[in-house]
Amino acid sequence: MMKKGILFISILALVISIPVNLNAQCKQFAKKSCKSGLAPYQHDGNYHAALLIEGEEAELYKTFYSDTDYRVGVCGANNLAYIEFKVVDSNGKVLYDNKLHDSEWKWDFKLESSQQLKIVVKVPVPDGQVEEPREGCVAIMFGFKEG
Repeated sequence: MMKKGILFISILALVISIPVNLNAQCKQFAKKSCKSGLAPYQHDGNYHAALLIEGEEAELYKTFYSDTDYRVGVCGANNLAYIEFKVVDSNGKVLYDNKLHDSEWKWDFKLESSQQLKIVVKVPVPDGQVEEPREGCVAIMFGFKEG
């Protein structure tokens, strides 16, 4: 009976730790692969990264302040073809869509008034794909310059 309890606790600990390890790996990916692309903007100190599968979408809300120059960058692991992202205001108006800008991975902007924006990230499924969907880390990074 004691061995079954130890085995159960061991399996439970493993199942709980797997998502934590994957999230930590994605944050390391963001630090190593994406942060440098924010230059000359100063990174805001936060790492927003997650493991996404082709076909999945994620959203992140962030407050941006007036009179500050910002750069938002969305990058994905090399095994993902490309990442789509949109920046949407609180009224649902799309301020930026990288599909309309040759899948550019970053966008520089300045707001006239402070507001909360939604960043919508999607890992599209490549045309004609019949195999298993790929998964990889996707990071959303923010940089700023006082202006």
